[in-house]
Amino acid sequence: MDICSIKIYHTFMSSLVHDRTSVHNIGYHIVWSVKYRRKVLVGDVEISLKNILHKIAEDKGFTIHEMECDIDHIHVFASAKPKVAPSYIYKMMKGISARRLFVRHPELKSKLWGEHLWNPSTYIETIGHISENTVRKYIEDQKKK
Repeated sequence: MDICSIKIYHTFMSSLVHDRTSVHNIGYHIVWSVKYRRKVLVGDVEISLKNILHKIAEDKGFTIHEMECDIDHIHVFASAKPKVAPSYIYKMMKGISARRLFVRHPELKSKLWGEHLWNPSTYIETIGHISENTVRKYIEDQKKK
């Protein structure tokens, strides 16, 4: 094994999660915005949202590693076991958080037509500790062994 392959291997192995039936490292960067890009994710609403999302993650079996709000959208870095679909993660976060935020902050309803908090669109991408180019090189180097 050359030095590049050794570094890749050690980086990869240190980030793995070992469960009873799988070994994995699956992370997601998820971004979604407030309907009509209303600037409502500030102050107590932002704090409530972050607390609600952490509770949802705990209840639904995924982990939030990082999260930050801008005034009209939110970025979440989450991970889950392979059996937890990415669409499930963001549907749970968006659906449950909207209902709970409307209960805690009823003033939000007056700022949004139709009483929908979130834009229906969501951006999601997988995140790993190794870049795509590094993985490609590692796979290509396997042929040379």
